[in-house]
Amino acid sequence: MTGGRIGVFGGAFDPPHIGHLVVAQDVFETLRLDRLLVIPSARPPHRDARLPAEERLSLTRAAFGEDSRMVVSGAELRRPGPSWTVSTLASIREELRPDHLSLVIGADQYRSFDDWRNPERIVELAELAVMPRDGETPPEDPRYPFVPVPVTRVDVSSTRIRDRLDEGLSVRYLVPETIRERLEEIWSAGAHATETVAAAAAGREKDVEDGC
Repeated sequence: MTGGRIGVFGGAFDPPHIGHLVVAQDVFETLRLDRLLVIPSARPPHRDARLPAEERLSLTRAAFGEDSRMVVSGAELRRPGPSWTVSTLASIREELRPDHLSLVIGADQYRSFDDWRNPERIVELAELAVMPRDGETPPEDPRYPFVPVPVTRVDVSSTRIRDRLDEGLSVRYLVPETIRERLEEIWSAGAHATETVAAAAAGREKDVEDGC
């Protein structure tokens, strides 16, 4: 299916949680989208993920389940190197030819948008849709135009999920039941350290100078 109004909601999803689902629904309805592409990053530019990319993709697909409004995409896993947003948007433009394309980011990400790789090209490819984040709202005199997207604030984060799992605590009600048992199995087996350990062993350079 090509054309229509498409939104792009990217992130590490390390792991996905109920906050991601709530925000995705708010974004879909506020922007009146036909589809929201949920895209786990293969290699986040600024940090190592705790979970391997394929595992994060699988968990994200299970978390969003059968919601036909949301399309969980492995597009960034098929591309080598860091997960640059500008490359992802260019691919979506070429392959799906949307009538309108929105890039959904948080207010904290907007604040550092100048540091992203080729921000000028990003705003040519997609309209920025900016959500409040941790009480932070977008600036009133933006350098890059955007549309504000109010979302339901859910006080849960991937960091909190990982911390609870590290401490052997339950994450019931914080993540969808479709992934809870799998997450607990991963932590019990110690597989959550695979990505970080492999990156450290390879001496992988972090691409922080080029943004997202």
